[in-house]
Amino acid sequence: MGILPRSSYYTRDNRQTAALIRARQPYLVKNIFTGIALSTFVISVYAFTIKAVAQDDFSDVQIPNAPEQPPHTPHTGAARAPEQVSVRGTK
Repeated sequence: MGILPRSSYYTRDNRQTAALIRARQPYLVKNIFTGIALSTFVISVYAFTIKAVAQDDFSDVQIPNAPEQPPHTPHTGAARAPEQVSVRGTK
């Protein structure tokens, strides 16, 4: 079984070959304009969102009082204090 020769637009040190540069050349200007358009859209949406959120006024919203906390109860978990630990058959 023979090994197929490596076909790539990059050299061994990962630089673009002249063929790749020629293949990408017609799309260079279109890609730049598309990148500028997308960046402008993203920045404008971000600016609009920040401006819209900054205009919110929460002064008319009533903040409820903190819920009443029950009185402190002793720990009733699985771990017991040493004097309460019992071994089976003894107390």
